[in-house]
Amino acid sequence: MKLHNLRPAEGSTKSRKRVGRGTGSGLGTTAGRGMNGQNSRSGGGVRPGFEGGQMPLFRRIPKRGFNNPFRKEWTIVNVEDLNRFDDNAEITIEALVEAGLVKKVNYGVKILGNGELQKKLTIKANKFTQSAIKKIEAAGGKAEVI
Repeated sequence: MKLHNLRPAEGSTKSRKRVGRGTGSGLGTTAGRGMNGQNSRSGGGVRPGFEGGQMPLFRRIPKRGFNNPFRKEWTIVNVEDLNRFDDNAEITIEALVEAGLVKKVNYGVKILGNGELQKKLTIKANKFTQSAIKKIEAAGGKAEVI
């Protein structure tokens, strides 16, 4: 077998539909769109989500509450997770990403005070909770807001 002998399997390929190429082609004049109606016209058809006048799905489903479009989504890290770093290390957002503690930095990184910190660390983040600052300083470290 050689490259010039290769052929696709029988019936696996179809020639494309060439519409509007004369009456003899079988798809001339109306180009397969039929005679009249909304879909036969240029720009015809219905908008996405339209269900022929029936109440659309996105209006039938109940809605609750308020979705604030200006909400700030913080990426959170607990104090106990920082024990994996070496003593006297300086922890930045890049270091957290490298360590795998943070996958995606949304609006910024916020350090929460869950758990205990056994190491003296300098932590640079966008926000800290009061309990996190207390625990970091109790361990002899520093919390720096960037």
